[in-house]
Amino acid sequence: MPTVPSKENAFENIPSIKAKTLRINLNPNIYGTFAEIGAGQETARHFFRAGGASGTIAKAMSAYDKSFSDAIYGIEEDGRYVTQSRLKKMLDHEMRLVEERISRESNPNYLFFTYANTVATIDFSKRYKGHGWVGIRFQLDPDQKEYDEIVLHIRFKQNEARLQQETLGILGVNLIYGAFFKFHKPKKLLKYLYDHIDKDTLEIDMVNFTGPNFADVDNRLMSLQLIKNDMTDAVMFGPDGNNLLPAAVLYKKSILALRGSFRPVTKVNMDMFQKSYDIFIREQTVEYENTIVVFEITLSNLKASGEIDEQDFMDRAELLCSLGHTVLISKFQEYYKLVEYFNNYTKAKIGLTMGVNNLVDVFDEKYYRHLSGGILEAFGKLFFKDLKVYLYPMKDPNTGQILTSNNVKVHPRMKELYKFFKYNGKVMDIIDYDPEVLHIFSRDVLKKIINNEEGWEDELPEGIAEIIKQKHLFTRKVLEEKE
Repeated sequence: MPTVPSKENAFENIPSIKAKTLRINLNPNIYGTFAEIGAGQETARHFFRAGGASGTIAKAMSAYDKSFSDAIYGIEEDGRYVTQSRLKKMLDHEMRLVEERISRESNPNYLFFTYANTVATIDFSKRYKGHGWVGIRFQLDPDQKEYDEIVLHIRFKQNEARLQQETLGILGVNLIYGAFFKFHKPKKLLKYLYDHIDKDTLEIDMVNFTGPNFADVDNRLMSLQLIKNDMTDAVMFGPDGNNLLPAAVLYKKSILALRGSFRPVTKVNMDMFQKSYDIFIREQTVEYENTIVVFEITLSNLKASGEIDEQDFMDRAELLCSLGHTVLISKFQEYYKLVEYFNNYTKAKIGLTMGVNNLVDVFDEKYYRHLSGGILEAFGKLFFKDLKVYLYPMKDPNTGQILTSNNVKVHPRMKELYKFFKYNGKVMDIIDYDPEVLHIFSRDVLKKIINNEEGWEDELPEGIAEIIKQKHLFTRKVLEEKE
C-alpha cells in the first residue's frame, strides 16, 4: 500500500527543495510524468538532480514547437497555448499514456501522477511579465478511480526569464510535494507553495482543487486564502463556486461592478443591480454579449468586525452564488484602485453602481492623502477612461428627503470638482428605482436575523430567506453559544 503520511509535525522546519524531491524520488510508489511547455523542464530538472529519479519519472518532455504541441495535444479553438484548456488537455493526454503503458498487474501499488505547465516567460521588450498555468493530476491510493487535481494560474513579477524559470521550477516541486504530503491540509498546502520563493517574485491569482480527496474543499474559501496570504490582490469565483481567472473573465469586456457587504444580499442590492444594468446595457459603446456583471466585496469589508470570519464570508458567497452572480474579492479599498485593476484587462466601458453614501466617500480627501497628487491623482485614474457612476438614491432617515446627485452634500472644497464630473456625464442617477425598498439596509436585516426578530424575510430577494433559514447562515455562532 502507498506510504503517504496522514499527519504532519506542526513544528517542522521547511524542507529544502532537494529534500522534497528526494522524499518523492525515494518513495517506491509515486510514479508519473512531467510535461512542461514554455519555460524549460525546470521542475523535472530538480528531480533529476536530486538522484533516484528513475523510480519516479516515467517521462519528462517539452513540446516547444507549436506544430509538435498541436500534434500531441490538439489545436485550441482560440489558437492560444498558455490557457487552462491547454493545461487540461496536457493532463488528460499524459495521464492516459501512463495508464496505457504502465501495467497495474506488475505495479499494483503505484500512485500515478502527471505534472504539467504551459507558461510564457517575460518577452524581450519586457512589456509583458509573463504568466502560466500549472497543474497536477494524481492519486493517493492505487485503487482510486477518479483522480485528484490541483490547478493554479501564476503571474511572474521578475524582469529576467532565467529567474522566472527558476521560480517556476521551485513552485512545481512545492506543488507536487504538497499534493502527496500536505493534501489533507489544503490551506497550508497553499502557503507551502511559496517555500523558498519570495512573494514579490510570483503571484498566484487562481487555484482549484477537485477530486475525491478534496470533496470537502470549498474553492471559494481557497480563493480567500490567496488574498489573506498576500498571494494576489483580487480573486473571482462563479455561481458554481469554482474559482475563475479574473484576467480571462474580464478580458476586453464591458464591466458593471457593484460593491457591497451583501451581509446579507437584500432587495435594495438587487434593485441597484437590475436598474443600473438596464441603463448600462443601453450605453452606446456597450455590447450585450460582451458584458460582465461583478459583485465585489473588499477585504476591508470582510475585516469590518476584526479578523476575517471565514464562515461569514462563505455565507455571503453562498447567497450571491445562489442568485447566479460572479463575485470578486479584492484588496482595493478605494474605487480608483478597482478601476485601475479593471483597466489592466479591458479598454471597454466600466460602470460602477453605488449608493449616495458611497459617492460622498469617493469625494472625501482623507482617502487619498497617501498619493503625491492627492485626490486629483486618484480622480485622474478613476475617471480618465470610459467610466460612469450609476447612482442609487438614498432616503435621509432624519428628514425623509430623497438624496440624489443633484442634492448630495460633498465637502465644500470638493464642490467644484464634483460639479465638473457631474456635468461631464460621469455620474448618472438611477431614476426608476423602487421607492418601497429604500428603507432596507443589510446591517439592519442582519440584526433582525441574529436576534430572531420578525419581518426580515420580506426585505430579501425571493428564495434567499429560505436558504438562510435552512443553512443557518449568519447565526451559527449564536446557535453554538446557546448550546
